[in-house]
Amino acid sequence: MTPERIERLTTVLDKRQFNLSVVLENVFDPHNISAVMRTCDAVGVQDVYILNTKIPRHKKWGARSSSSAAKWLTVHQFDNAAECFSSLRKSYSTILTTHLSSDAVSLHQLDLTKSVALVFGNEHMGVSEEIRTLADGNFVIPQVGIIQSLNISVACAVTLYEAYRQKSIAGHYNQPDADNVRYKELKKEWELLTQKEE
Repeated sequence: MTPERIERLTTVLDKRQFNLSVVLENVFDPHNISAVMRTCDAVGVQDVYILNTKIPRHKKWGARSSSSAAKWLTVHQFDNAAECFSSLRKSYSTILTTHLSSDAVSLHQLDLTKSVALVFGNEHMGVSEEIRTLADGNFVIPQVGIIQSLNISVACAVTLYEAYRQKSIAGHYNQPDADNVRYKELKKEWELLTQKEE
């Protein structure tokens, strides 16, 4: 592995945000999932949770949409909501869903510099009532159009870039988590992955 490649991996790893995650509930289209993965990689989100309680587990993602982003992410797949949330609770202090409800707050009112997992529902029904019950609250993306919804991959991108904005201002991308066990594990994984490609 070349010194340039090692430097590139380290630079990317230094900006990974281990206290921010995305959860996708019963998203049907693998291309939507892979588009979300590409955005996750772009803003430094490492962990993506795929919860499929109503559809079979996905065996692959839409490669063209993800541009192979999936191989640089840690993807957790669950088919049981309780088990998924038990895992999330071990890593994140708050779990929020995207849902238009009377108690929902605006995306721009959220403090996304804290430890948080963001849940996005499927293309047809959004986040289910079961998942909303398990979460800590709801948020909405401000809109002024007639159609009060966005494609899931677009909604996720808008939300993650708001998190990116907040985290950048807070200096989170300037503070590598090099002492984190996950950081060290990923460095080894990425180096092995790169060696296989060469």
